[in-house]
Amino acid sequence: MIFAPVIRRAAYAQAPRSADQALQRFLMGTLADPAAARSAAGCTVTQDDKATTLQLDVPGLAREQLQISIEGNLVRLQSVEGAPRQVQRAWELTADIDAAHSSAKLENGVLTLTLAKVEPASKATTLTIH
Repeated sequence: MIFAPVIRRAAYAQAPRSADQALQRFLMGTLADPAAARSAAGCTVTQDDKATTLQLDVPGLAREQLQISIEGNLVRLQSVEGAPRQVQRAWELTADIDAAHSSAKLENGVLTLTLAKVEPASKATTLTIH
């Protein structure tokens, strides 16, 4: 004789727990598409030939409570002392950033950084023929 536990059908009808769904999104995103790992943790990175765009969730913070610094191809974001929430992130991009043509916008708790790439200057010179 074999005894097997019987689980009522209603137990399967319950929605999965949020922790299970979060783990599944993380594993499926990381294993299935390595590019999807770049959009993890409330941050989305998109690139084109002229700029890199970072979108970061920073709910509860105002413009005055965030500091952004750019050095070459390194971008640092941190919250000021006394802010209701502490944020400290850094990104190293593939190309140097043109800070003069870059912009930052904060709307509804989403910080959007549009970081323009430095265009390589031509080092060609012309010679006059004598």
